[in-house]
Amino acid sequence: MQRSVQLIRGIDNQVVEAVLLTLAQNHINDFENLWKEQLRLYGQEDKYWDWLFKKRISISRDNYESYAIEYQGKTQGLLWIETQQHRSQVEVGHRLIYIEALASAPWNRRAIQRPPELKGVGTLLLNFARFRSLDLGYEGRVALHALPGAERFYDSRNMMNFGADSDKEDLIYFEYGRLRR
Repeated sequence: MQRSVQLIRGIDNQVVEAVLLTLAQNHINDFENLWKEQLRLYGQEDKYWDWLFKKRISISRDNYESYAIEYQGKTQGLLWIETQQHRSQVEVGHRLIYIEALASAPWNRRAIQRPPELKGVGTLLLNFARFRSLDLGYEGRVALHALPGAERFYDSRNMMNFGADSDKEDLIYFEYGRLRR
């Protein structure tokens, strides 16, 4: 899978063409070699995520998928989703896409760099999950548990906030219901 996507360059707000594609070894290498140390230095909550493990699960189980965004040969964002086992809390019983992990490169995070190198990476990955939900007949339903540092981001994307989930280390559960047409 590969599709052209648009992001915004932070320095001059110009639209640039990037690529959304299936997670590959080069993306994992970028995480390990370019992201990880910066995430650790800046105390980011996703610094210990293991994207090689996530990729292996995606390859071995048909209900997991993993994706990356590339711009100029460098990984800008990563997404890992589960496609079959989760159900909506908004419309009980209906399937949804569950975002297991969503990450933007350190240089695209306002908490680390201002202006970010690229804007819109997280939003693009979140919107892709909604499109994937539509593809699978789930009508745009998407859910996730947010790391504390990302709660404001999901609130600002108008996801419904269901509060702390004691089954998931008290992380806040967010969900998009079905898209109304």
